[in-house]
Amino acid sequence: MKELSIESIRLSLMNYQRVVILREKDSDRYLPIWIGPAEADAIAVRLQDVSVARPLTHDLLRNLIEQLGARVAYIVVSDLSNDTFYARIVLEVNGETMEVDSRPSDAIALAVRTEASIFVEDSVLDRAGVVLEEENQPAGVGGSRPERGRPVDPAELERLGAFKDFIEGLDLDDFDQPRG
Repeated sequence: MKELSIESIRLSLMNYQRVVILREKDSDRYLPIWIGPAEADAIAVRLQDVSVARPLTHDLLRNLIEQLGARVAYIVVSDLSNDTFYARIVLEVNGETMEVDSRPSDAIALAVRTEASIFVEDSVLDRAGVVLEEENQPAGVGGSRPERGRPVDPAELERLGAFKDFIEGLDLDDFDQPRG
């Protein structure tokens, strides 16, 4: 597993969907995950320290976990299947570890509220991670440059088509800007 941090939340210019961009610590590899508008807002509200009059759903979940004597140890984006990401929330309860299935967007929204670490399985990063070249252009999916002259498997291209379309539609001009 690799630890990642939230780089930004963006709006795709291709389809106007929100995407959370996770960045591998000490690396230039990114993991884009499409999320719903409500989850994007829930993450952004916490990242920007916006106060709300009443607890949002993820605040309620954090409060319930704490009231029950548990704590969020970390979250992990654990799988990618048919262009769908899967995650687990790892809780510590009475000295025991418990894992709860979750959508990545909900797990991330909870992690930012509990200051829990965000991890991603290596196999997920290998398949969906993106490395930026020096000119701020995607170098390829999977964290490395594609081999020159290697024939591309049509089935592999089909599986990665959604990621390719998304990456090509991103505005990457401010990726190199430091985040506070």
